[in-house]
Amino acid sequence: MTAVIDDGEDFLAKWRRRWPEWRIGMAFVAPSEQARVEAWFALLDEFTDAAWGGADPTPGLAKLAWWQEELQGWARGARRHPLATTLQRLDAPWQTLALALRVLPATREAASDPADTAQQLRDLARAIDACEARLFGDPAATGAAESALVAPLLAARACLHGDRAEAQALLAAWPASGLGRRSRRIANAILAGRLRGLARSGQARPARGPATLWASWRAARAR
Repeated sequence: MTAVIDDGEDFLAKWRRRWPEWRIGMAFVAPSEQARVEAWFALLDEFTDAAWGGADPTPGLAKLAWWQEELQGWARGARRHPLATTLQRLDAPWQTLALALRVLPATREAASDPADTAQQLRDLARAIDACEARLFGDPAATGAAESALVAPLLAARACLHGDRAEAQALLAAWPASGLGRRSRRIANAILAGRLRGLARSGQARPARGPATLWASWRAARAR
């Protein structure tokens, strides 16, 4: 097994700075799952930032290629990235997720028809959902519509791009609060808070504490 490349706390700290709302949302996650939730959503943040962040796409493309190799290694029992310490040993479909990352470069620029981007992201959304089923298995959380699986990815892109029109469109068809496993419901509530701010002001800022507390509580209880 290859040694990890750095201390995982650095990557978690970066994610916590980007998403401070999770300090509140984490109160509604079972203590036994908290480390896993942090590592998983930090991993997803690495993917979306590589795909859609920054003015120059070149570094992000290189990161995505590295991540494809890394996840394929996880499927074989090897690991380099520190987030693997928490995630890789779990029996999730890492190979499927690795293959699905290849769709991301084509979605950096907004398509003339938003439905085209949603279609492109379908396989990645399914792979993420399959991983979450293994990481946070919940027999009651089944049957989410494909559009509900894709919406969080589109929301992350809208926030990174500061796309006010896309935020408004996404909020108009946002997934119902009862869909998905608890950690996914909380994540979607946090994303929706950012989208609302972006839709109002054109800036994707963390939602206020009371709003995040209320939304996270409702998401945790929804079923």
